[in-house]
Amino acid sequence: MQLDKLRDPSLNQLFEAILSLQTTEECYRFFDDLCTIGEIKSLAQRLQVARMLRQGATYHQIESETGASTATISRVKRCLHYGSDGYSLVLDRLR
Repeated sequence: MQLDKLRDPSLNQLFEAILSLQTTEECYRFFDDLCTIGEIKSLAQRLQVARMLRQGATYHQIESETGASTATISRVKRCLHYGSDGYSLVLDRLR
């Protein structure tokens, strides 16, 4: 499983830090320090692509609305079908 290759103490610390955040404002502050604006927007874009794919949007619709490349859309779609179900977990909880 790909997750096993990813696991290590520094990632555990990162994820524990994220889980400690309590408000959207705290998330903005932490991610502003942690990531570039481009990295944050890229993460947000992938989540938006996943949401739109689950809603049945076409690649063209997703590309037009999000600006995501077809490569990004394909990668997210592959994760939705063959990944660790992380997108589904989060999107179900956000409903």
